[in-house]
Amino acid sequence: MSDPRPQTLLTHDWTMGYPMTLRSVRLARLHVRRRLTMWSWPGDIEDAVLVTSELVANAVVHGSIPGHELRLSIVELDNNALSIEVSDPVLAFPEVRSRDLSERGRGLIVVRQLAHSLDWYLRASVGKTVRARLHLRDG
Repeated sequence: MSDPRPQTLLTHDWTMGYPMTLRSVRLARLHVRRRLTMWSWPGDIEDAVLVTSELVANAVVHGSIPGHELRLSIVELDNNALSIEVSDPVLAFPEVRSRDLSERGRGLIVVRQLAHSLDWYLRASVGKTVRARLHLRDG
C-alpha cells in the first residue's frame, strides 16, 4: 500500500503500545473513549471505540508474534476525520469474510460498515498497519 500518514493536517494525535493479549482490547477501548472525550471529538465516539476494539482484537488474534507488541494510534485530522491505526508484526492483512457469518470473523465487516475507508500498509521496520478512517456523519 502507499502513504502511511494522511496528507491533511492533524489537530490531535496519540499513540500507545499494548501487549498481544485479549486484555489489551478492553484497555484500548477505555483509552480511546477517554482520549476522544478529552479532545471533544465531534464524531460518534462509540463508533470509534468499536472500530478500535475490532482492529486491536484482530491484531491480537491474527498478528501476534512472541516478543512483539501492537501499537495503536488515533489521529484527529483538521477536517474532523479520525484515523485509527493498529500496527502488528505480521505482514499479511486479515481476510474480510463476507460469506462466513459465524460468531467469529465479522470484525472487519463491522469496521467497513462504520468507517469511511479501511486500508493497510507495510511498516518500514516490521509488519503492517491497518488503518480505518472515520468521518463525521451528515446531519
